[in-house]
Amino acid sequence: MVGQDHVHNPKMKPPIVLTGTAKEGSTGPPIGLIDIGISQSAYLFRVALPGIRNNQSNLKCEIQRDGRVHIEGVVPNVQGLLKSSSTIYQMKFQQRNPPGPFTISFNLPGPVDPRLFSPNFRSDGILEVVVMRPKTQDTNNSSR
Repeated sequence: MVGQDHVHNPKMKPPIVLTGTAKEGSTGPPIGLIDIGISQSAYLFRVALPGIRNNQSNLKCEIQRDGRVHIEGVVPNVQGLLKSSSTIYQMKFQQRNPPGPFTISFNLPGPVDPRLFSPNFRSDGILEVVVMRPKTQDTNNSSR
């Protein structure tokens, strides 16, 4: 049958089959996907950093008063081995980003107080940061 040779010949089966929303994305999780949340007093941003380990990647996050965020780090050079308990697996397929340094820069919607931020590097590879917006001086409600 034309177009179904892989059914009768296992050597021709595709290594990975994607359907639905998985098929719509690209292979490998990209570094740097960003979500930004806004409240009256703070911004929350989440940055996807798949394959990054805080203790191996020299991860740095700098935030400037104008809301400019600069993240840098290194994607570690991981060999094709995976350890699980006492077993070592040789990896045949890897959907990882290439090793080496990276930078991510973006702007928050407004100014912030860079001294007041709370970073959390989650175990799922998401850097989650809350940074406070500057307190505004309300001249109409000043004390008498």
